[in-house]
Amino acid sequence: MKILVTGGAGFIGSHVVETFLAAGHQVTVVDDLSTGHRANLPERAEFVGLDIRSKQFSELVEQRRPQVIAHLAAQIDVRRSVADPVFDAEVNVLGTIRLLQAASRAGTGKVIFSSTGGAIYGEQEAFPADESHPCRPESPYGLAKLCAEHYLDYFSRKGGLAHVALRYGNVYGPRQDPHGEAGVVAIFAGAMLEGRVPVINGDGTQTRDFVYVGDVARANLLAVEKDCRGVFNIGTGIETDINELTTLLKQVTGYSGEVRHGPAKPGEQQRSCIDPSRAGRLLGWRPETPLDRGLAETVEYFRNR
Repeated sequence: MKILVTGGAGFIGSHVVETFLAAGHQVTVVDDLSTGHRANLPERAEFVGLDIRSKQFSELVEQRRPQVIAHLAAQIDVRRSVADPVFDAEVNVLGTIRLLQAASRAGTGKVIFSSTGGAIYGEQEAFPADESHPCRPESPYGLAKLCAEHYLDYFSRKGGLAHVALRYGNVYGPRQDPHGEAGVVAIFAGAMLEGRVPVINGDGTQTRDFVYVGDVARANLLAVEKDCRGVFNIGTGIETDINELTTLLKQVTGYSGEVRHGPAKPGEQQRSCIDPSRAGRLLGWRPETPLDRGLAETVEYFRNR
C-alpha cells in the first residue's frame, strides 16, 4: 500500500515509518525537519523536505495519490502553544485542513491522525477517561488537536474520506529529544546520564499515562489494516506521577544526585490517564510494553548515543 507519512522524521513518526516498512508498505515521508532528523529514517523510506502548510505539499499529495496518509506533523509543545497560540493553530489546524483538502482531491482513502489523549480531555472527571469523556482542553495545543479532529469528521461525513484519530497518552521511547520541551522521560533520562540535575515542574504529584513508542507505532499499523474509523485512545490506563517516574529513572540510569522542584507550568493538567478499551475491541490493539521495560530500553538508547 502507498502510504504518505507527515512528520515521519520525528520521534514518533520515524517509528511509525519503520513499522509500515516492516509490514511491506511503500512509504513516502514528508517533514520540514524543524524538529525531526533525517538520520532517524531508514534508507528504504523516500524523503521529501516540505512544510505541510505549503502549496508544494498539496501538489505532492495530488501527484503521488497515496492510499493512506498518516498525519504526524505537528507543533507538539504545550508551553509554546500557550506562548504563541497563533503559530500552534497555523500548524495544527490550518496545516491539517490543507492536508485534508489535498487528500480529498487525490482520492486518498484514509487519514490516520495523531491526536492527544491528555491535552484534549483537560482536567478529567473520570479515570481512566474513555473517548466519550468531555473535552475541555487546558491549552491551545489541546484545542487545536480537538479542532483538527472535528475537521477530520467533517471531511469524512461530507467527502467520504475515512479517518482514524489516535489520541495518544504520554509517548516515550528511543529517539525522543532529551533537550526539548516535550517528553519528561527523555529530558530526565538525558539529564541523569549527563550528571545534570533534573527539575520537576511543581510538586511532582501530577500524573501521566506513559505509553511506549513501539506500541504507538503498532497502533498506526492496525489503523491502516483494519476497516475502522473514528477516535481511539492509545494509552495504558495506568497513572504514574512524576515523582514515581523520577525514582524509576534514577534506578535505571544509576543517578544518585539531587532532584529539584521548580514552578508548575501553565497549561499543564494535574492528572491524565486514558482508557484504551475501544482500541482493544475494534483495532485489536493493547499496550504490550510495561513502563519498567520501556524505560530500560529508552535509557539504553540514550546511553549508547
